[in-house]
Amino acid sequence: MNTTAVDTVRLNAVHKVYGKDGNRVTALDGVTLGFQRGSFTAVMGPSGSGKSTFLHCAAGLDRPTSGTVLLDGADLGGYDETELTKMRRQRIGFIFQAFNLLPALTVMQNITLPLKLAGRRPDHTRVAEVIDRVGLNERTSHRPAELSGGQQQRVAIARALVTGPAVVFADEPTGALDTRTAREVLHLMRESVRTLGQTIVMVTHDPVAASYADRVVFLADGRFVGDIYHPTAEVVAERMTRLGAWADETQVRSAPEGAF
Repeated sequence: MNTTAVDTVRLNAVHKVYGKDGNRVTALDGVTLGFQRGSFTAVMGPSGSGKSTFLHCAAGLDRPTSGTVLLDGADLGGYDETELTKMRRQRIGFIFQAFNLLPALTVMQNITLPLKLAGRRPDHTRVAEVIDRVGLNERTSHRPAELSGGQQQRVAIARALVTGPAVVFADEPTGALDTRTAREVLHLMRESVRTLGQTIVMVTHDPVAASYADRVVFLADGRFVGDIYHPTAEVVAERMTRLGAWADETQVRSAPEGAF
C-alpha cells in the first residue's frame, strides 16, 4: 500500500538536531509517521519527548536536519522560506493554547485574517458556515476582550478552518480552559473532522483531551514508540505512566546477553 497516497501529512525518517559538536541535542530521532485525511490524532509524550519539535517540523515552521515532511505528497524541503510562508497560509491551520487573537480586530476580522494575508477574497458562504459551526453568529462584531476564554478559542478554531486547510495543527488547545469549556472545544474539533473531513493533529499532555481523537501516537526521547486507536482516557493515562522508562527498557532488551 502506498501510504503517501492517503496521508495528508507524512514524516519519513525525520531527525532534528540542535547545536554542534559537544552541545548536540537530538530532538527527533528518525520519526516516521503518517496522518490520514479526515482523521483526528493526538500526539503525546513526557516532557522533552520531542512533541513541540515534531509539531514545528510537521507544520513547516522548522526544517528537519534530515528526512522528509510531505504535505499532500509534496516535499516541504523543496520550498524556500517565502514559498513555505505562502503554503502555511493557504494549506495549514493553527490553534494555540494562548488563542493568539489580535485584540484590535473584531471576531469576523480575526477569523478572516488568514484569507486577507493570503490575498484571497473571502468565500462568504464558507465564512458563514464556519462561524455557524463554532457558534459565534451573535459575536461577529465583538472584540476578543469581550469574549470568554472558550469563545476566544472558538474564534481561533474558526480562523484555522476558514481557509479550508489540508491539516490543522493544535498545540495544547485546551490548556487555558476550564474542564467544561475544554470539553466543548474538543467536541467542536471532533465535529469538524466528522462533518468537514478536516485533518487535525493535536499535541496535548491531557489524556482526557487525547480521548477525543481517533488515534493517539506516543513520542519518547524523540522517537515514535507506539499508538492507540479509539483511545479512552484511562488507557492513555496508563500508557503515559510507562513512557518515562521506555528508553531504559529498550537498552535492556537490546543489550548483549550477560551485559547486566
